[in-house]
Amino acid sequence: MTQISALLRAGRTFSFEFFPPKNDEAQAVLARTIVELEPLAPSFVSVTYGAGGSTRERTRDLVVQMRHETKIPPMAHLTCVGHVHQEIEDIIAAYVEAGVENVLALAGDLPADGTDSPPSDYIFATDLVEHLRSISDMCIGVAAHPEGHPRSPDMTSDRQYLAAKLQLADFATTQFFFEAEHYVRLVNELADLGCTKPVIPGIMPVTNLSQVQRMAAMSGTEFPTWLHDDLATMKTPEEVRRVGVEAATRLCAELLEAGAPGLHFYTLNRSTATREIYAELGLPVG
Repeated sequence: MTQISALLRAGRTFSFEFFPPKNDEAQAVLARTIVELEPLAPSFVSVTYGAGGSTRERTRDLVVQMRHETKIPPMAHLTCVGHVHQEIEDIIAAYVEAGVENVLALAGDLPADGTDSPPSDYIFATDLVEHLRSISDMCIGVAAHPEGHPRSPDMTSDRQYLAAKLQLADFATTQFFFEAEHYVRLVNELADLGCTKPVIPGIMPVTNLSQVQRMAAMSGTEFPTWLHDDLATMKTPEEVRRVGVEAATRLCAELLEAGAPGLHFYTLNRSTATREIYAELGLPVG
């Protein structure tokens, strides 16, 4: 196994994000997606974690499956919400036993159904990172928001908090965004604070306009007028998808030109858009 920090030191990384399937049909879709993406030889894959740890077992099962059945290093998401120290220690012990070496430490979201989340020993992602550092030698990633975290009071404090978090972690992956200038500004502002840890930009190709608009609104990501207008004039879902993938391809090219240490694709458990971007950019494959 290889830690992501070592992969980043060796060169650019290209990685994918999956979410745990909720039923047999979704499991079959994801299994097919993994088969289709594995020939691209991704540097690593990450597996998300539901609000309040609601997909903890499914996340663990998928991460361990990836570890044992593929050659792709998996990164498991962990959240502060709904967890106490002993639970995190038990989760990490199970991952270590399975040979998993990478985790992404997140604050996490409250349950969407409005129910109370279980008690937590953590307030901020930094608290979780500090605990993880004290109990393991895992490579630890954190999240970054190029346009600011939705709960940040202002951009100055957002960047200061992120820089402090990154001092404890090994790298960051960003929330998705649609214009390269947001990423470049983020990296420059972190550098001004003395933080030069790798920040991998997250890419979300628009294959369904309403779905991505909804996700952007939840994450505080601006959906540019020019992109909305381009997509809104398309008459079929196929045309929307084509324009969305073209826009994501241009964004990837701009980010690589700007010196990004890699690209992290939010796949939504599908492979086609990612494979098309890979082909258009001529990215390395296995």
